[in-house]
Amino acid sequence: MGILLKRIVLIITTTIAFSTIVMAASEPTDEMRSLVITADYEPVNINKASAARIAAAMKGVGLKTATAIVAYRKDNGPFKTIDELTEVKGVGVATLRKNQRVIVLE
Repeated sequence: MGILLKRIVLIITTTIAFSTIVMAASEPTDEMRSLVITADYEPVNINKASAARIAAAMKGVGLKTATAIVAYRKDNGPFKTIDELTEVKGVGVATLRKNQRVIVLE
């Protein structure tokens, strides 16, 4: 009976340890959240990128709006400021805020 008791204790201990790991992983810390944001960060040059690349890089910007960004760039020349993007239909201040870390002009 001693061996059976040791096995039961081992199973219970392992289960508790695993549950603790799962619970810790399900509740990200602020540090973990910043790592996720950093991992998602990939700059896009809006003066050179294709519409597909812009749509893939910018949150809240689909292919239609990205195509409008490229068309605006062709008609008006390269963007001089990031704020100039708000001249494009479908791009507002909120979109710029969400994407300020990924938008590059050069």
